[in-house]
Amino acid sequence: MFSLINIMGLSAGMTACFLISLYVHFELTYDTFNKKADRIYRVATDIQTSTETLRYSISPWAMASNMQNEFPEMETYVRVQKDEMLFRRGDLKFKEENAVLVDSTLFRVFDLKLLKGNPQTALTAPLSIVLTETSARKYFGHSDPMGQSLLLGEKSEPAIVTGIMQDPPVNSQIRGDIFVSMSTYTGHEDKNIEREWGSFGATAFVLLKPNTNPIVLEKKFPAFLERHAGQMMANRQMKIRMLLEPLKDIYLHSTRPAAETGNVNNLYVFSAVALFIMLIACINFVNLTTARSVERAREVGVRKAVGAARGTLARQFLAESMLMCLIAFFISVLLSAILIPLFNEIAGKVVSDGIIYELPFVGIQFVAVLLIGLLAGIYPAFVLSSFEPVKVLKGRFTTSVKGIMLRKGLVTVQFTISITMIIATIVVYTQLDFMRSYDLGFSKDQTLVIQSGTGQERDGFEASIMNFPGVKSAAASSAIPGGWNLQAFSKIEKKNGEMQAGNLEVYRVDFNFIPQYGLKVVAGRAFSKQYATDSTQALMINEAAAKVLGYTSPEEAIGKKFDQWGRQGTIIGVLKDFHFKSLQENIKPLTFRIIDFWNGNLLSVKVNSKNVKQTLAAIEDLWKTRYPDQPFSYYFLDEFYDRQYRADERFESLFMYFATLAIFISCLGLLGLASYSTVQRTKEIGVRKVMGASTTSIVALLSKDFLQLIGIAFIIAAPLAWFAMDRWLDTFAYKTDIRLWVFIVAAVLSAFVAFATISYQSISAALMNPVKSLRSE
Repeated sequence: MFSLINIMGLSAGMTACFLISLYVHFELTYDTFNKKADRIYRVATDIQTSTETLRYSISPWAMASNMQNEFPEMETYVRVQKDEMLFRRGDLKFKEENAVLVDSTLFRVFDLKLLKGNPQTALTAPLSIVLTETSARKYFGHSDPMGQSLLLGEKSEPAIVTGIMQDPPVNSQIRGDIFVSMSTYTGHEDKNIEREWGSFGATAFVLLKPNTNPIVLEKKFPAFLERHAGQMMANRQMKIRMLLEPLKDIYLHSTRPAAETGNVNNLYVFSAVALFIMLIACINFVNLTTARSVERAREVGVRKAVGAARGTLARQFLAESMLMCLIAFFISVLLSAILIPLFNEIAGKVVSDGIIYELPFVGIQFVAVLLIGLLAGIYPAFVLSSFEPVKVLKGRFTTSVKGIMLRKGLVTVQFTISITMIIATIVVYTQLDFMRSYDLGFSKDQTLVIQSGTGQERDGFEASIMNFPGVKSAAASSAIPGGWNLQAFSKIEKKNGEMQAGNLEVYRVDFNFIPQYGLKVVAGRAFSKQYATDSTQALMINEAAAKVLGYTSPEEAIGKKFDQWGRQGTIIGVLKDFHFKSLQENIKPLTFRIIDFWNGNLLSVKVNSKNVKQTLAAIEDLWKTRYPDQPFSYYFLDEFYDRQYRADERFESLFMYFATLAIFISCLGLLGLASYSTVQRTKEIGVRKVMGASTTSIVALLSKDFLQLIGIAFIIAAPLAWFAMDRWLDTFAYKTDIRLWVFIVAAVLSAFVAFATISYQSISAALMNPVKSLRSE
C-alpha cells in the first residue's frame, strides 16, 4: 500500500510539473523562433496632452517609411495591421477575421516560411495575397492556388495568390490566415495615408542592423518628430513620443494594448504551483519511507549482524528510492501523453502537439527524476541504515521523537501549501464571478450583433427585420461594448473656455442606440430625430470625459463647443459612465455622434427570449436574399463581451485543477500516515476498548493529532494566501474584497477533506474486535 501511495503521488506530481513546464516554456518562447528576434523592435508611441498620456502599440502611418530614410541604423521595417476582410471564390465566401495587411518586407523581418513564391516580391504589388497552408486548402482544396485569385471585399476585386506559407507558429504575434499586401491599402485604396502623421493605424516593427544600440537610436526620435510632425503636434496641442520595445518582451511584459498578450505573473504562479506540487510529492515519499522504519528495522538489524556495512545498506535504500521514482516517471510520461490534448483544450491554445514532439522535455524530466530520487531518498536511507542491530534485535527499537516531529512538520508544510491554494482558488473564482455579475451600466442580454452593410442597404435591412415578431428593436453603430473602436482627434471646450485637444474614443451611433443599450443620460438629452442638427452638429460624452475636461458636474458640459473629425457643434448630453471595456481597465473618456451615411456597419438587434432560433433563422433567410454574395456573420453581445475574460477563465480552470491535484497528493500522504499510525496503535486501541472507550472517542483520538496539524497549517496559510491574492487583485481596476467567509470555507473544507481521508482507517480501527487487536500483538 505504501509503495502504491508513493508511486501515485510521485507520478501525479511529475505529470503536473511536466504539463506546467510545457505551458511556461510555450509562453516564454513567444516569437523566439525568429533568428533575428534580438534585433526586432516594435515602434510604440505615447501621445501626451495637457490632461493625459495615451499609450499606443501602433504608430502614425508616415512614421516607419520616414524612419527608414533617415536612420542608417535601420535595416528595414514592416507594418502589420489585422483586419476583417471578405473573400470569395465561387460558392465559397468567408469573412476572414484573421486577414493581415503587411508590407512586402514581412519575410525579411520575420522568419515565416514561404513554401511557394518569391519572398522578395510576393507582397509587393497591390491586390497580392499570400495564403497559409490551412487557408489554401480551405479555398482551393488540393489544387495549386499559385496565380489564381480570390475576390476581395464588397467590390469583388481579384486578389492574386502570389505565395503559400507555412502556418505561423502558435506562439507568434504575427499570425493570420491570409496576408494581403500593404500596397493594396496605401497604394490602391488610400494613396495619401502614408503622408499622415496624425493618423494612427498599423503596428510597425523595425529590424535594426547588428550592434545597433536601441537606446542611442531612441534619443534621436524627438528631433525626428519635430522635423516631420512638429507643426501638426502644435496645432493639435499634443506631443508624440516614440519608443522601441524589444520583440521578445512584448507578449509578456508590455502593458500596451495588443490583439494578444500574456501575463508574466501567471507564469510565476504556475511555476510556484509546479514546485509546490513536486515538493508535496517528495514530502510524501520521505514521510512514508521513514514512517515504515519500524517495519524494516529487524531486516536492517539482521543484515548488520551478519556483516553488512552501513554504506551498503544506504546504497540499497537509495537504489530502491531511485527505482520507485523511475516507475513513477514512466507512469507520468504515459499520463502526460494522454492528458496533453485535454490540457491544450483547457489552456485555450495548442501548447504541445503531443509527447513525441517533447522528447527534450522528457529527457530533462528524466534527469530531474534521478535528482529527485537521490535527494528524496538520502534522508530515509540515512535513517534506516543507522539502526543499531543490538537494540533492534532485542525489540527495544522505537520511532524517535525527532522522526515523529519531522513527519508532523512535513505534513504541516504540505497542508500549508494545499490550504493556500484552496484560498487562492476561491479568491480567483469570486473575482471572476464578480466581473461576470457586475453591473456594467448597459444592457447586453438577448442582443444579436450582425455585421451588416452601411447606408441605404443597412437601413433597408434594419427596417425589414423590425417586421419580425421576435425582434424588439435594432440599432446601428460603428462599435459595441467589448470591441475595438476608433479614436478621433477632438477639440472640446473646457470650463475656462479654452479648447482642449486630444484623441478621444468615439462611438458613431444611430438614434436608437442609446435607448436600446439602456444608457442613462445624467445631463442634457439624448440624440433625437426631432432636432435636425443632431445628425451633424451634436455630440454626447460620458462622465469620464466631462471630468477630464475639468467639469465638476455633468450639467456644466452642456452647450460647450466641440470640433471632431470635420464636425463642429455643441455637447447636448452627458451619459452615465458604463463599462465599454473590460473591468480590468478604468472607464476612459468616450464620445458619441450620429453615424455618417458610410459608416456604422454593426447592427445590434434586441430579440425576444422566446423563439430565438426561429427569429435568427428568419433574419438569416432575409440576409441571404438581400446579400447572396456575403456570408451571414453574427454573434451575441453577452458572449462577445465576455471574451475579454477568457484568459482569466483559463487561468482559473488551470489553477483549480492543479490545486485539486496538490490537495489529492497531500491526502495520499495523510492516508498513508494515518494507516501506519493506526497499525502502530492497534494494541492501545484494543486496551482502550476493553476499558470501555466508545467508537467515537477512539475515532477522535486517532484523528486529533492530524486535525491539529491541519489547524496549524491553516494559521500559517491564511495570512500568506491573503497577501498573495491581495496583490493579484491589484491587477484589476474593479475587484472584489477578500472576505472572512473565504477563510472559513477554506478551513472547513480542508478539515473535512483531512477528516474524510483519515476517517476510514480510524473508524475501521475503532470498530475492530479488541480481542483480535490484542491478539495481533
